[in-house]
Order: sequence, then C-alpha cells, then structure tokens
Amino acid sequence: MIAAGLLWRADFMPLPPSFSNHGGDSLWALMVFLGFGFLFPRASTPVIALLALAFSWGVEFSQLYHSPWIDAVRATVPGKLVLGNTFHWPDLPAYALGVGMGAWVEWRLRG
Repeated sequence: MIAAGLLWRADFMPLPPSFSNHGGDSLWALMVFLGFGFLFPRASTPVIALLALAFSWGVEFSQLYHSPWIDAVRATVPGKLVLGNTFHWPDLPAYALGVGMGAWVEWRLRG
C-alpha cells in the first residue's frame, strides 16, 4: 500500500493534480485501515474503520497546529509522509473513501 501511494503521487504519473492528491490520500487512509486491522485482528470491521478514520482525520486536523518542534518533524520526509504539513478540508472525504473501500472489501471477503 505504501508503494502504491508513493507511485500514485509520483511526478511521472500523468494524473490531474487533484486526482493525484486525493487518490493518494485515499490510499494513505486505506493503509491506516490495514494497519489497524493488523494491530487489532480480533476487532470488528466497523471498529477498525472508526479507528482508522479517527486517526486519519486526527492527523489532518493536527496540521492546524504549528510549533517549532512539530514543524521540524514535518520538514523531514518521514514526517511529511505520515503527518502531512497543510490542512486541506477535501482530504477528509478522501480519507473516508479510503477507509470505506477497505471496510467494503473486508466485508465482501468475509461474507
């Protein structure tokens, strides 16, 4: 999922900027969903989805907070990939789409 997200946002992919950005955000949230599923294998799909959505939205809202220490972390490549750097409200539905896709696929595979 990480490789797919990085490839999705790579400059050599001929995608419109909005599609490239929000598709990458959806893949990031899907990765968070998969990560929580791995960490909590006995949890139900709705619980994992809520955790992933809360985490993703929490990271996005944390971008409204600026202080030297967190901005220094965000200035690194890993910090930018995990924490982002600028709040952008359209990212919120993109995260919901990514988590929703993961929950839907898991529901289909289990049912």
